[in-house]
Amino acid sequence: MNKTAVIFPGQGSQYVGMGKDFYQNSEVAREIFDVASEQLNLDMKALCFEENSKLDMTEYTQAALVTTCLAMARTAELKGLKADITAGLSLGEYSSIALAGGMYDRDAIAAVRKRGIFMQEAVPAGEGAMAAVLGLTGAQVEKEIAGIADVSVANYNCPGQIVITGRNQSVENAKETLLKCGAKRIIPLNVSGPFHSPLLKDAERKLDTVLEKIQMHPLQIPYITNVTADYVTEIAMTQSLLTSQITSPVRWQQSMERMIADGVDTFVEIGPGRTLAGFLRKIDRNVTVYNIGTWEELEKTINILAGGQKTC
Repeated sequence: MNKTAVIFPGQGSQYVGMGKDFYQNSEVAREIFDVASEQLNLDMKALCFEENSKLDMTEYTQAALVTTCLAMARTAELKGLKADITAGLSLGEYSSIALAGGMYDRDAIAAVRKRGIFMQEAVPAGEGAMAAVLGLTGAQVEKEIAGIADVSVANYNCPGQIVITGRNQSVENAKETLLKCGAKRIIPLNVSGPFHSPLLKDAERKLDTVLEKIQMHPLQIPYITNVTADYVTEIAMTQSLLTSQITSPVRWQQSMERMIADGVDTFVEIGPGRTLAGFLRKIDRNVTVYNIGTWEELEKTINILAGGQKTC
């Protein structure tokens, strides 16, 4: 059975100018940006559309990215895009839950604003690091770093790309070990903290108190959770999963493989960049992937999915 999944990127895909063309062309996109600005007391247009130093700061990035992704997704939805299932990498999971009907857009944006602040506060700047390990399997990385304190796997992105996270020196020690064991290359990531690490336990605890105050709604379609790479069909599970996600590794490769095995053959990546499309090409070249990150890509993708017929 052919199925379509809508997927959302995580932190790191943001860039200045993202979503501006949607704001200019879509009433629902303007509404989402304006509501986010009012609710968070931030000028979301200035944050996303104009050169500034805040966009790459975690406490601002997360709200900006989810606002942008949801503005794009709601516009695509109005133009006829229909998903059978959703997923999002780390931060992107909030957009996926909102699109699946599990929470209001404004609540997802408010939650990630707090999430970003908590994550930035959990480990002082400069004390944590992340790095992408190329050329080893997840099992190999797990085995080699098992004896190194304060370092763990953060992301299983795709075959041959595993991300590690932890304290600076621990990550450096792990890099040396992994290179000796055959890693082709290790790339330091430009992040402000050791995301998806047990070091963020304090952020996990604080986020749980925020999520328990958010009204959740029955899911209209399932989404895949990063924590287990399994389907979520009952919204009652969402709070604990989003809380655990802070310190748990992102099982993205496993999530995509699960969907593909269950008949998903078309993926639509919504948001800035094409990171997830790149991962999918390495996971399974037989699936079809479309990107909606600009207005031009939106129109092209909707027309293709509609069989060449223009939609309203």
